[in-house]
Amino acid sequence: MTHSVALNFADGKTFFISVQNDELLLNAAIRQGITLPLDCREGVCGTCQGQCETGIYEQEYVDEEALSQRDLAERKILACQTRVKSDAAFYFDHNSDICNTGDTLKIATTVTAVELVSETTAILHVDASNHQQPLHFLPGQYARLQIPNSEDWRSYSFANRPNANNQLQFLIRLLPNGVMSNYLREACQVGDTILMEAPLGSFYLREVERPLVFIAGGTGLSAFLGMLDNIAEQPNAPAVQLFYGVNSEADLCEQERLQAYSQRIPQFNYQPIITQASKHWTGKTGYIQDHLNKDQLAEQAFDMYLCGPPPMIEAVKSWLGDQSLQNYRIYSEKFLQSNNTRS
Repeated sequence: MTHSVALNFADGKTFFISVQNDELLLNAAIRQGITLPLDCREGVCGTCQGQCETGIYEQEYVDEEALSQRDLAERKILACQTRVKSDAAFYFDHNSDICNTGDTLKIATTVTAVELVSETTAILHVDASNHQQPLHFLPGQYARLQIPNSEDWRSYSFANRPNANNQLQFLIRLLPNGVMSNYLREACQVGDTILMEAPLGSFYLREVERPLVFIAGGTGLSAFLGMLDNIAEQPNAPAVQLFYGVNSEADLCEQERLQAYSQRIPQFNYQPIITQASKHWTGKTGYIQDHLNKDQLAEQAFDMYLCGPPPMIEAVKSWLGDQSLQNYRIYSEKFLQSNNTRS
């Protein structure tokens, strides 16, 4: 039996390796050309320290000066002492280039459709089956796409979960004069080749141990579509609240898909929020933080994921700080609207 294991690094690069059942993580990485930092290989020095974010593992000897009891409780690991028991993801707080990892995958994909899902948003469908193995990425991560006939690259979150056929979706905001936007409106044809670099990003779904609060702004929704696709396949799906904020009703997209998650995820609650609502809108208005319920959030520990424009993310974080809430974890990714990249 082998396990698929993601190694995530501080520079946002992710590499997937195959780990044999009970194989030491460090040995598996080195066997596949990823030289994680090491020194003693005996669980003493702490040089190969990382953190398990999803998956099952066991550790052999770990010296108390290398990892404290608190570290162990937070799922910090030493790669030289970690035996992997399932598919998993590990994070290392250093750049990938010190591990001789090389480049992330570059794959030639083929456009299969461009679907307009709102007045301001499209879904780009591409076929990456040219890559003969299933493309591995973590729900919430992103890819860089090269606009055909240009040197320009733009970054977009995967809007679906990994699949055996490597059929991929990207939710893209159509800017008035964006390079990708102009290509999609004016030049894109089914059959076009788009070069893709993936997987990238440190924003992805971690081990689900408690209720989830997802907060999406604009096309930040894309990352959550991939996460929700993944959660919907889990036999014991957690409670999930999704707050989706846009400027106007015309910006709302994938409404049928979002409503359908209620049938697949028993404890799924979806709230669209319009900042500049028309008189015909009967739902929630204003800003997302205006509709967060302090008392409800204080009832139990939760994980919050935020993806969208920086002002939205900062506003929600400020609200959380003002409420003095405790016992939650927060993960976020900011979109820079001018060029659709991440920060």
